[in-house]
Amino acid sequence: MNLIRPPAVAGLFYPANREELAIEIGSLLGDAAVQPLRPKALIVPHAGYIYSGPVAASAYAALAPLRRMIRRVVLLGPAHRVALHGLAGSDAERFRTPLGDVRIDRDAVAAALQLHQVSINEHAHREEHSIEVHLPFLQTVLDDFALVPFVVGMATANEVAEVIELLWGGEETLIVVSSDLSHYHPYAAALKLDRHTAQMIEHLDPLPDHERACGATPINGLLRAAQRHGLAATLLDLRNSGDTAGDRARVVGYAAFAFSKGDSPPAENLRHVR
Repeated sequence: MNLIRPPAVAGLFYPANREELAIEIGSLLGDAAVQPLRPKALIVPHAGYIYSGPVAASAYAALAPLRRMIRRVVLLGPAHRVALHGLAGSDAERFRTPLGDVRIDRDAVAAALQLHQVSINEHAHREEHSIEVHLPFLQTVLDDFALVPFVVGMATANEVAEVIELLWGGEETLIVVSSDLSHYHPYAAALKLDRHTAQMIEHLDPLPDHERACGATPINGLLRAAQRHGLAATLLDLRNSGDTAGDRARVVGYAAFAFSKGDSPPAENLRHVR
């Protein structure tokens, strides 16, 4: 058994060279607006860095005050390559990126395997980008941490929420849901649709379908957990590929959200693009 999951999209979604990758992430984080939050959970996009990197950076920059506190990251990304039922964990001991290896919390994976909806499926992880693209950001903004990765297939919001609740932990645990928003609409139509989706997430309302977000299933599981724990959702950034790097004929939407205790910052302090 291969105990290291090698990078699948280095050189495609982000630089394969260690130095180039470190410079790019440093630049993205340096340009990000930072809100005075202490997130327990995040929703972060997962496209190539040229497209969604600035939006992802707005979420990961918020973790600066928690750099030494967070020791475990539960990361849920939608399946793009493999059709599967439930949530797929990994038997790997480490996930590798050009910045080094991220160790897997094998005890947490074993605990999740006690739930009927969780299984080990290395094939689901092998080429999946929705988890991998977040790791270099996490390696940059956190000190030593362990990863609990799940590829989410056909599942209910309750099934996802059950996994999140099981691994909720305390201040040492961060929950990250990986998702883009709408896909391949004209720019103006995408703006309208993504703004409405963002409002639903801010109000902790479940998303009706995957046309709103490819990660609607893990998002809806997180929203249920957020309601139970009294978390507020704060929109950190909302853009699409027409704003970052691409034409406006067919765009993909990206948003970043932080979930934390207490009230959200005033709306005028949030970054929205047109």
